[in-house]
Amino acid sequence: MNNTLKKIIAFVIVVMCISCDDYLEILPEGQENSENYFNSKSDYEDALVGVYDLLSTTYLNNILGEIASDNSLCGGGSPTDVLDWQQIDDMTHTPDNGALRNIFQWMYAGISRANYIVEFQDKIDFDGKEELLAENLFLRSYYYFELVKFFGDVPMYLNSRITLEQSQSIARTPKDQVYAQLEMDLQTAILSLPQQQTQNGRATKGAALALLGKIYLYQDKFTEAANTLDQVINSGQYQLVSDFTTLFLNSNENTQEAVFEVQYFGGEGGGFDCFQCVEGNVAVGFMGPRFTGGNFSPYTSGFSFNPPTAELYNSYAEEDVRRDATILNMAQFVAERPGVTFGLGNQNDYTGYYNKKYIPYAEANAGDVNLTHSNNYRAIRYADVLLMAAEAFNRSGLSDSKAQNYVNLVRERAGLDDIASSGSNLTQDIYRERRLEMAGEGHRFFDQVRTGQTSTIPNFSPKNVVFPIPRIEIELAGNNWEQNPDY
Repeated sequence: MNNTLKKIIAFVIVVMCISCDDYLEILPEGQENSENYFNSKSDYEDALVGVYDLLSTTYLNNILGEIASDNSLCGGGSPTDVLDWQQIDDMTHTPDNGALRNIFQWMYAGISRANYIVEFQDKIDFDGKEELLAENLFLRSYYYFELVKFFGDVPMYLNSRITLEQSQSIARTPKDQVYAQLEMDLQTAILSLPQQQTQNGRATKGAALALLGKIYLYQDKFTEAANTLDQVINSGQYQLVSDFTTLFLNSNENTQEAVFEVQYFGGEGGGFDCFQCVEGNVAVGFMGPRFTGGNFSPYTSGFSFNPPTAELYNSYAEEDVRRDATILNMAQFVAERPGVTFGLGNQNDYTGYYNKKYIPYAEANAGDVNLTHSNNYRAIRYADVLLMAAEAFNRSGLSDSKAQNYVNLVRERAGLDDIASSGSNLTQDIYRERRLEMAGEGHRFFDQVRTGQTSTIPNFSPKNVVFPIPRIEIELAGNNWEQNPDY
C-alpha cells in the first residue's frame, strides 16, 4: 500500500471497528449484515484495506522473535520495563503475558476482517474481484501462519467473522490441519495474483509462493519447499540489492529485493493506549538508542529495547559488510562523534549494540514521535527466499550444488568467499548464514525452534517450543481450548 491507501484507513476503521479490549468486537451496530455493506466494488476495496491495516501490528512479532532468541536481550529502561517482554526474554512467561495476548488478538482481528470479505464474497460481481479475493486469502494465510508459529494448534475460522458463540464451540485446530488449509488457500490465491502490483505493499504471486514455500519448510516438506521457492527465484521478478548497507534505509524501501514488505506511514499519529491504532512502525522507536546529546544525526532517540548480544556481533567476520549494517556499535559510533551522549537504560542488559536495521530516523512524523516511524518492515525479501531454498534443496537431498549456489549469492554480496561444503556440514553453514543475514528481522527464534537449534537460548525448556494460549482467551471461549503443555 502507498500513503494514499493508508490515509483512507481512518474511514475503514469506522466501518470495521476493532475494540482495544476484545478482538471479537469487529463491527459497530448497524453493520452486521450485507444489506448495509458490500454493495459496490469500492466497499470490497475499502474492506481489503482494513485487512492490510492489521499488518501494522506485526511490529510486535518482529521484536519478540528476536528477544526470545539468542540474538538479543530485552533491554529497555530497567529490568521491569515492559515486563511482558522481559519475561519472554527470560523464558518465564505465563498464560497471563499481555504481549502474547496482543499477538493473539491482533492476528485474529486481521483474520476476522478477512473473513468479513469471505462471508459476502458472492454478493456482487465486479472487475478485479478474483484478484481482490486472492489478496484477501494471502493476508489471512499470513495472519494464521503467525499464530501457528507462536501458539501451535489454534482455532480456525474460515467462512465468517469471528463471534463469541463460534469461539465457544470451536476447539483448537491441530497445526497440521491449519497448515493444510493455508497450503490450499495459497495455491488458490497464486492462480489469481499478479506478478507485479501498481501499489507498493500489495500481495503478489511471488509473495504467495514465498509464503507457501516457507510453510512447507516449517513442516519439513523439503521437496515441496524447494520446488515452490524455485518458482520465485526463476520468475526473474526479484534480485539482491547490490549494496547491503543501503538495504534498510528509509530512502530505499520497496526495492527489487522486496517480495513482501509491510508499509508504515509516519504521518498519522497514535498513542500508547492503542498500539493497533498507530500507522507507524512502533518497534522502531522502542529499539533505538537512548541518545541524550550531541550530533547523532540521522538518527533519533528510542527506548533501547532488543539490544543485540556481543556473541551475535562477534559471529560476523571482520570483512562481512552485514555486521555494521545490521548492528550499531555504540562505542565505535561515539568514538567517531565524541560529542554524542546517551543513557544505558537497563544496565543488566546493556550490550553496547543496537538493531541498526530498524533504527529510528529523525523525520517529520506525527503524534507520539516514538510510535509513528515510517520504516517499512521487510517481511519477506529475496535473500530470505534464497536461503530457504538452499535449505530445502540441501535437506531434501535434491541438490547440494544448487543449495551452495543460492547461499553463495548471499555471501558474495556480503563480501565473503564461497562455501563448498555438502551434506550435514552444508546444513549447518546454511543455518549460520541465515542467522547472519536475517539478524534483527524477527525470524531467529522460530528458525531455532523448527531446526532444533535451541540450546543457545538462555533458560529455554522443551515447553517453550510454543508460547501459551492467553488465559483470558481460554476463559472467553468457555474454557473450550486446552492450554499448551506445562503452562
